[in-house]
This record gives sequence, structure tokens and C-alpha cells, in this order.
Amino acid sequence: MNQEFTNRMLAVVEVTTVRPDRPAYHAKVQVLNARVVTEADKAGWTVTRVAAADVTPAALLRLTADADALVIVGGEDVTPNFYGGFTGYEGETAHFAAADEGQIALVQRALALGTPLLGICRGLQIINVALGGNLVQHIDDGIHKNIGVPIDQILSTHDVTLSNDSTLAASLGRVDISVQSAHHQIVDRLGSGLVAAAHAPDGLIEALEHEIAPITGVQWHPEAPDAPVDQLALLLAGLAAQHDARARVTNALAA
Repeated sequence: MNQEFTNRMLAVVEVTTVRPDRPAYHAKVQVLNARVVTEADKAGWTVTRVAAADVTPAALLRLTADADALVIVGGEDVTPNFYGGFTGYEGETAHFAAADEGQIALVQRALALGTPLLGICRGLQIINVALGGNLVQHIDDGIHKNIGVPIDQILSTHDVTLSNDSTLAASLGRVDISVQSAHHQIVDRLGSGLVAAAHAPDGLIEALEHEIAPITGVQWHPEAPDAPVDQLALLLAGLAAQHDARARVTNALAA
């Protein structure tokens, strides 16, 4: 770990801590979210874990105000009215509008302040919606999600090609990677300032980045237990590098 900057604070923002109607799904989500916290802790971050649906949007902003970086993790579909969509679509999940509102505000604040941000699966979609983009509400599952299987087998393994000049390629050290994903929605129109940073073999966008701000989203799950062993650690290291670069500039300006 870079010793120049210590006590980095990371906010891991999930949807909710309570899903009494869907215990198997909730247990799966909790396993994934806990891995983000564990890996960040191992990397030296001081971690705050917050559920956006369990607090008001204003409280979410307050609870994460001191974070040096943010990770918005996976969960339910984004409420359609935040991007001009409609309800009643195929594969529609439960919606948590308060979580959507709070996480959208987090992305917009991160953009304004230059706070490094990583979005995972739903987190990528929140980034896109927060910056004015929209979503394809359902895709034929193809390679992106295993169908008709128990929740513990829902993640599909497939290849992804990163853009050569992307921050993701620099963080992961290669352009051809294997990922695990379980999504039925994708980016349609990119939000303002965002560019596609990776594609699946079927041509669908699997990652995005902001042209200027340290904001990145991946549509896959690097925190999955069967994901490549170092993938999540490398992405968290990329967040740390973005934070350190920002801190050096701030310190130089203040000197």
C-alpha cells in the first residue's frame, strides 16, 4: 500500500439491509457486498457501509461526506421514472426509489467534487442515469445471466474486452478479461461525459468511464466468489491511486 496517504476512507453503498420477502436473493447480495468490504479492509481502507434505502437521501449524503472514495454496489433495478422508462417490463424487480435518489445524488456530488467512484452492476446503471443517460430495460439474457437456476448459480462467466486507453485497462493490466455477471438491463444512451470502456462479445457495453472525473462503472461482479482472484483488489487499488493523485494536486495547490 502506498504509505504517502494513509487512513483513506471508503464508503460502500448498498441498496438495503432488509429483504424479508426474498431471503435467498438477499443472502446472495450480502455475500457479494461483504466481499467488497473485506477486500477494502485488507487493502487498508477505513470502510463505512451504508444502505441507501434505509436512510433518507440527505442522510446518505451526510453519512458519506467524509469518504475519500465511493463504491456503489449491486441490487435491484433502478426505478424507471428516474430515466424516463416505464414499469411493467419483462424481468422487472422490486424498486427502491429512495435508494435511487440518494445514490444518484452521490454520483452527482462525486462528479462535482472529483471524488473517485466505482459502480458495480446496478452501480454502473446508477452512474449512467445520474448523468442523464438511460437504460435498456430488458435484454435476452444470452451470456449475461444464467436462467432457471438457483440464485447461487445465477452468475454467468464470459469474456470482456476493455478499451486500450481506458483507466480500467490500466488498473487491471490487460484488455482481455473474464468476468462474472448477472444482469438483464444495460446502458442505452450514455450519460453526459461518459464513454464506453468495455464491451462483451455480443457488443453490449460492459463498463463505462467519465472523460474527466474519476468515475468508473463495471456491469459485472468483480466481488463474486468465483471472479478472477485479483480483479476486485486491482479495482480498489485503482480507486486508491485516483484518490492519491487527487490529494497530491490538492496539497500542491494549498502549499
